[in-house]
Amino acid sequence: MKYKVKLVQISDIHIGSLFRQDMFDLVVEETNEIDPDAIIISGDLTDDGLLFQFEQARKEIARFNCQNKIILAGNHDYRHTGYLIFKKLFPSRLVYEFDDAVILTLGTARPDRDEGEVGYRQNQWLEKNMNRYTQKKVKIVAMHHHLIGIPDTGTDKIIILDAGDTLRACLQSKVNLILCGHKHRPWLWKLGPLNIAYAGTASSSRFRGFFENAYNIITIKDGRLTIEIKIVGGDKMPLVNLVDNYKPFLDGS
Repeated sequence: MKYKVKLVQISDIHIGSLFRQDMFDLVVEETNEIDPDAIIISGDLTDDGLLFQFEQARKEIARFNCQNKIILAGNHDYRHTGYLIFKKLFPSRLVYEFDDAVILTLGTARPDRDEGEVGYRQNQWLEKNMNRYTQKKVKIVAMHHHLIGIPDTGTDKIIILDAGDTLRACLQSKVNLILCGHKHRPWLWKLGPLNIAYAGTASSSRFRGFFENAYNIITIKDGRLTIEIKIVGGDKMPLVNLVDNYKPFLDGS
C-alpha cells in the first residue's frame, strides 16, 4: 500500500551525559526502514547547547536517509549561546509542503530559558500562511514546547507562556495536528478536530512516567491522520491507546 505522506517525529535526543547511543542507532535503523517523506526532530538535540554536542548531533542526524529533515531547537539547545550554533549548523525552512499535507514550524525556544514562547508575530504569521491552504491538505504545526500540560511531568512552569494565544491561532486556522516534544512523555490530547501529539525521548535515559525510548509515526492518507507511537526496538501502537489505557501508580508501586 502506498501512503501519500508518512512522517516520523523524533524528539529530545539529548546528546550529552544521558544520551543512549545504542537506542539512537536503533532509531536510525528503524526510521530508514520506514522511509518517511519527512523526519521532524522536535528539539533538544543536545543536553547543554555546547559546540561539540551540536557537532555530534549533526553527524548522527546525517545518518538518516531522508531528504526532508525538519529540525527544531529546544530549550536545552539554546543554553550557553547554543542558539547561535544551532542556527549555523541546522538551517531550516519554515514551511514544508507535500501532496496531502503542509507543515509549519514555530520556534518556541528562547536563550537560557526553559519556558517557551511563540509570540504575536509568529502567531500572526501562522494564521496568514495556514489560511492559504484548503481543507484538502492536512495542516500540521511542529514546535518543541508543549501547549497543554500532560500527566507525570510535574510543574507546568515550562509550558509555552502564550499557549492560549497559540491554541486560538491553531484552532482559528483549522490546524489538524500539533507535534510537540519537551517533556519526554508521549501523550495525545484531542480538542475537537485538533490533535496535539507529544513525543517521548528517542535516546535519553531521562524518562517521565513512560519508561521506554520512543518516537511517533504519522501517516496521512486521503486526508485522514493516523498517529502511532513506536517503542525503539519494540512494538508500535496507536498513540491514543496510551491515553485510553493510562493508569497512574496510585498504589505507590
